[in-house]
Parts: sequence; structure tokens; C-alpha cells
Amino acid sequence: MDELQLEILLDHYNNPRNFGHLENPDIVYEDGNPSCGDQIRIEIKLENDRISDIKFTGKGCTISQASASILTEVVKGKTLEEVKNFGKEDMLNALGIPISPIRLKCALLALKVLKAGIYGINTWPGEED
Repeated sequence: MDELQLEILLDHYNNPRNFGHLENPDIVYEDGNPSCGDQIRIEIKLENDRISDIKFTGKGCTISQASASILTEVVKGKTLEEVKNFGKEDMLNALGIPISPIRLKCALLALKVLKAGIYGINTWPGEED
């Protein structure tokens, strides 16, 4: 495992980016992983179909919370169409460390919440569990 990537992940967990709430968000979605207790809430402000601001709150393991922090940095400023095309492999690449099968749901929870909020549904084409 790459030591630098692990440090980056831990830094996102200890000093999360875009953590908190937005005033009058356009999209709000919250979900969790019942098997481990991870919880993520994402709030989005849109401007011309583009994410002008994004915040998250949550609780859970290092991977789920660091993933949410990293994801908010990656998608801020992107169009909804760009975010819809951001998939599982993109998220895992953004994390930069190998994720074991048992931790995959933790690593992808923020992406699931983001996409469900954008699509307004619990699952989306091609991304079902």
C-alpha cells in the first residue's frame, strides 16, 4: 500500500473537506450502510446544472468518511452530467489505495448517496448492488 495515499486518506478523515451544512440546498440525500453503521448525508447547491457547492456530514469508518471528503472535492464545479458519468472505478481511483471486497460498500457509500440524490432514486442504471 502506498504510504502517501494512506496519509492522504487519513488526512481527509481527520480534516474533512466540505464538511457541514448548506443553507437552502437544492439536493439533499442521506443513506447508510446498515451492516456497519456508516452514515452519509450530502447537500448540493446547483447553478446552471453545475455543482456550485457541496457539503457532507456523517459518521462511520475512516474509509467511508474520507471517501465522502474526497468525493466532494472531485465533483465540486462539475456538471450533473459529468457527475452522472463518474462511476465506481473513478471513485476507487480517487481513493488511491486498494480496497478489500469487505470495505467496498464503505468506499462507495458517498458515491451512492450523491448519485441517489442527483437521480432522486435509490439505485441507478448500471450501479445496482
